[in-house]
Amino acid sequence: MDSTDTPSPGTPPATPFHDIDHYLAIPRVSGLTLSPDGKRLVTTVSTLNGKGTEFVTALWEIDPTGQGHARRITRSSKGEAGAAFAANGDLYFTSSRPDPESADPDADPVNALWLLPADGGEARVVHSRAGGISSVMAAKNADAIFVNAEVLAGSSNEENDEERRKARKDNKVSAILHSGYPIRYWDADLGPGEPRLFAVEQGEEKEAGKPTTVDSPTPLKLRNLTPGVGGSLREAKTVVSPDGKTIYTSLTKALAKADSREVLAAVDVATGTVKVLLDREGMSYFPGPVSPDNRTLVVESESDTTPTQAPQVKLHLLDVSGSETTDLEPLAHQWDRWATVLAWLPQGNAILVKADDDGASPLFRIDVADGRVTRVTKDAAAYSDVVVSPDGTAAYALRSSYEFPPEAVRIDLASGDVVRLQAPAERPRYKGRLERVETTAEDGSRVPAYLALPEEASDNNPAPLLLWIHGGPLGSWNAWTWRWNPWLLVAKGYAVLLPDPALSTGYGQEFIQRGWGEWGKKPFSDLMAITDAVVERADIDETRTAAMGGSFGGYMANWLAGQTDRFKAIVTHASLWALDQFGPTTDAAQYWLKEMTVEMAMENSPHLNVRNIRTPMLVIHGDKDYRVPIGEGLRLWYELLSSSQLPADDNGQSPHRFLYFPDENHWVLQPQHAKVWYGVVEHFLAKQVLGEDVALPEELGL
Repeated sequence: MDSTDTPSPGTPPATPFHDIDHYLAIPRVSGLTLSPDGKRLVTTVSTLNGKGTEFVTALWEIDPTGQGHARRITRSSKGEAGAAFAANGDLYFTSSRPDPESADPDADPVNALWLLPADGGEARVVHSRAGGISSVMAAKNADAIFVNAEVLAGSSNEENDEERRKARKDNKVSAILHSGYPIRYWDADLGPGEPRLFAVEQGEEKEAGKPTTVDSPTPLKLRNLTPGVGGSLREAKTVVSPDGKTIYTSLTKALAKADSREVLAAVDVATGTVKVLLDREGMSYFPGPVSPDNRTLVVESESDTTPTQAPQVKLHLLDVSGSETTDLEPLAHQWDRWATVLAWLPQGNAILVKADDDGASPLFRIDVADGRVTRVTKDAAAYSDVVVSPDGTAAYALRSSYEFPPEAVRIDLASGDVVRLQAPAERPRYKGRLERVETTAEDGSRVPAYLALPEEASDNNPAPLLLWIHGGPLGSWNAWTWRWNPWLLVAKGYAVLLPDPALSTGYGQEFIQRGWGEWGKKPFSDLMAITDAVVERADIDETRTAAMGGSFGGYMANWLAGQTDRFKAIVTHASLWALDQFGPTTDAAQYWLKEMTVEMAMENSPHLNVRNIRTPMLVIHGDKDYRVPIGEGLRLWYELLSSSQLPADDNGQSPHRFLYFPDENHWVLQPQHAKVWYGVVEHFLAKQVLGEDVALPEELGL
């Protein structure tokens, strides 16, 4: 590494990526909502708190014209999120910050529903309940607000729910009795609360002697629209019709043998009637947005997988104007991409979608009349959180790539031109360059990748190489990631290779199918092929290489360790180790076991090759990881020390290391833990790949 990049004490680092504290301090933008008149654009910005121990969110307003500066519109130590504009321009959001008008200021904080009036003034709590508010939704063209909130199963009303919650808390009862599957999700223990959809409505007049005034309006109440759905809303995707009369949602339908699928339902807001619209064996359905005239619903479908068949994701149109359910009409089925629907154009003649596509996730327009697909954005960036201007001439979105984190932009829908709007912070500067590289696999398939290189890498100064393998496995390296950010390691002098092997999205159905049910074959050979191609470059040092990955990427890191000793070090985060163990213990076994037969697990399980491992490995795992349970990391660690080619010696020591986080999930989310994560990875790689001694993070207390 260039010595000029190492600042002396008190001097700013060369870039935020040369100092992890500066990197963690970069503001992080997420979410986007547009007022009905198109004049106000609101996003959520996360920043470090004063102690640097957690991220705190706030709402910021961005000028849609790009002329004015972004300005912060909420502020509290608890933070705010989930903003949604009502039809009258009022802004609703959720927050657990204290209510200044609470009769019990010492009560435990809960996530309440807040309102920031369209005509100005301070935000106020409009509804608070013991179980909190999870999220808020608003109808586009009607005075209709809805929230998602949890109730205890069997609660007769809100008062009863509050009493039962208090009893569990006072008696220190945390036990949960289950009768179905699943019982955990990601990092949360499911139950005893169950999600419900509520309509937000005007409550009763205040008691005598306290008349309603402008400053003290009638309180709001919640009406439960889905009292009888059980836990079927836990993973629901939900949309509101523009007229506010109907909510469309996916519901998890329990099946035999702990299986399930998603069905599509309509909730009538006036009556609370829940009607299942689509329920077909072997298919799951999810609602997209509703057309401006409330007559047509976009539906996303996903087929069940089999041991030999990857899922297929398709778009459809469903006529919801009548009382009877009609047949699905296919939409753009000739297009070989997996699309996510984002918005209708106001004219009702087209929809906007995004789809992974060759290392990007552009915005596309699909004409509903003939299914014709037109790419709107031309750059190699990823777009999300799209909202459309009232006149349909422009869209606003968050855009990111490996060159910059998410930022708000305005897109001219006629030309595809994109303008960056004034943001809460400037783009963070990095030192290095990003290239698109590719090679040809043994079966003739193209294997593409991004290669991030340090500024000083050259033919005379080749850089050590890190192969970073993405998770999923149905995904792609195409957007900025705070968790797996290559520029932090580029700043340390490494070149970082980010490939999309078989199973990656954005290259068509056949590219996914190539690796289906054969994780250790095509994906592995693709990774080796692109690595072989890159190390032939004069600016890459073939003698100093390492591999790392998380989740499925961690699985592939483990598989590499048992198949080759070409790497000096391997970092495996939240990784699958013993597939026969992982399949039944993950939080979504019903998904994985459709592909993972006994035969597939035995042919592709890394643990069966532990005796071949002669590469030092850094194992990283969080105890609250329910997607890849901690048992995978524990078994991997024991078998590395007992059975690999680098076992523990007579003193119990080996070159392997295990970084364990008792309170982290599949990711590492707490800022100080992220600092430890990157610090330990740098220490391990420096020792094994560079032969250098880099100090461990002081936060470890070693």
